[in-house]
Amino acid sequence: MFDLIVRDGLVVDGSGAKAFRGDVAVKDGKIVAVGQVSGDARRIIDAGGRVVAPGFIDPHTHFDVQLLWDGAARPALEHGVTCVVPGNCSLSLAPLKAGDRRQVVGMFQQIEEMPPEAFTQAFEWTWEDFAGYRAAIETGLSINVAPLVGHSVIRLWVMGPAAQQRAATPAEIVAMQDLLRECLAAGAVGLSTSFVDTDENGRPVPSRFAQFEELDALCAVLGEFDRMLQCVPEFYATDITIARIDQLAELSLKYGITTTFSPVFDNAGTPENVPRIMARVEEQFARGAKVWPQMQTRPLDLSFSFLRPSLYFARLPRWSRVLRQAPEIVLHALRDPETVAKMVADAGPDGGDKMLGRLICRGGDAAPAAMVGRTLRDIAAERGQGCAQALIDISLENGLDVAFLDADIGHDNTDRIGPMLAHPLVHIGASDGGAHLASFSTYGDTGYLFSEFVRKGGHMSLEQAVAKITGETADIWGLKDRGRLQAGLAADIVVFDPDTIAREAELPTFDMPGDGMRYVRAATGIDTVLVNGQVAYANGAYTEARSGVVCV
Repeated sequence: MFDLIVRDGLVVDGSGAKAFRGDVAVKDGKIVAVGQVSGDARRIIDAGGRVVAPGFIDPHTHFDVQLLWDGAARPALEHGVTCVVPGNCSLSLAPLKAGDRRQVVGMFQQIEEMPPEAFTQAFEWTWEDFAGYRAAIETGLSINVAPLVGHSVIRLWVMGPAAQQRAATPAEIVAMQDLLRECLAAGAVGLSTSFVDTDENGRPVPSRFAQFEELDALCAVLGEFDRMLQCVPEFYATDITIARIDQLAELSLKYGITTTFSPVFDNAGTPENVPRIMARVEEQFARGAKVWPQMQTRPLDLSFSFLRPSLYFARLPRWSRVLRQAPEIVLHALRDPETVAKMVADAGPDGGDKMLGRLICRGGDAAPAAMVGRTLRDIAAERGQGCAQALIDISLENGLDVAFLDADIGHDNTDRIGPMLAHPLVHIGASDGGAHLASFSTYGDTGYLFSEFVRKGGHMSLEQAVAKITGETADIWGLKDRGRLQAGLAADIVVFDPDTIAREAELPTFDMPGDGMRYVRAATGIDTVLVNGQVAYANGAYTEARSGVVCV
């Protein structure tokens, strides 16, 4: 007898092959039959002609912290995601000595905009090494996790404060190699590094002090284990990104490893960016290198208030310096006419109208209802002010507790993005799930893929789209027992309606430690999600199943 059969579905098996009507049988957490399945089962799920596909895989997340109190990595499961890859951008929570925790927490808060309560109220630090972190998250997983280890924390463990001051010595590089081996043996799927990020004090993160010899040595270890290198290049400069692609290609060829970099983002202001990057990627693949560019499906929605630091103001140094402080210090600074005058000037000769005018007032506990849903440009005009001054005054008047939204930032021309996503060498990822909790809406990639690029735009078939986020992703990351509906593989399965699957409106959600708020995109069209053969999400609700594993 089978444990479970998903009956009468449109089976899209993750290989890219044509869909067919059939069943999927599960026993002991594995798929045991696909096709016309006869026999009894303890549970039958009637797919009713809806799509039955492998669980989706999200290769770029920052759920490192959230997994310690939320083993479902909400809202990933409700978007059909059954496996997440945390530890990107050179940051992970292990290996990490107790004395270095505050420093790494500061990096997470700056780079990924995670609230301090996430680190202080929701869990107890019980580990230092990678094996200990794995043990800490494994007890309550509802979702599968393929964790990366961060280059910055490896450097910090070996070098201490010098990790953010200088290049490593040969002996230190050897120590990093040994530590990386230990992490890979404990279940890390690879190493992540960054060439762009900074800590809360504006200093480069430790990985940025590494010379090529250090990265080369670490990649030699990745080659021993056949594991992944993830990289954040200087994405704001196409020429430098292309140089990084060449560097990654040389490492890939030298050590036989797979590399991936993100983000690759389309912008109307630099339309040549993606075509130039993809041309170089094609050249390097033709040489035999594996350098996978990660591209997200959706435009960005960026929200902020002055209550917390935000990456939104990274382009405005004076704003960034002021708003990086605690709320009481921000209030004091914004009441100083000289400081405000400099900030307004920093916003541009138009008073910030071009940059800030499109902001939408989204509310907050103190926000006047009459402002909610209106653009800052309209509100400022009504007040007879420029947008920068209006933004400051409105925030002051309401104790900083007013949030603003900049919606659909770039990457929003589906006719341009569709062919890019369909490119056989584009790796769909970069959701950033688990990060930017009160600013970016960091979920909705899967629904947006099907609604915009399959159903509406027709840029790829249903089978191609499923393969992009299942079988192809599993192959890229070396997850050999996932990504396809095939006998013998793990029973990670999603049942969804191809006619309705989409990302829905953004919702303020109070489920963070300390009743902290984050913004999430609700999903529609996802009916049932199985993780290793157990139903983890069904009928719009999470179950009590805890069948997730650390997989590599």
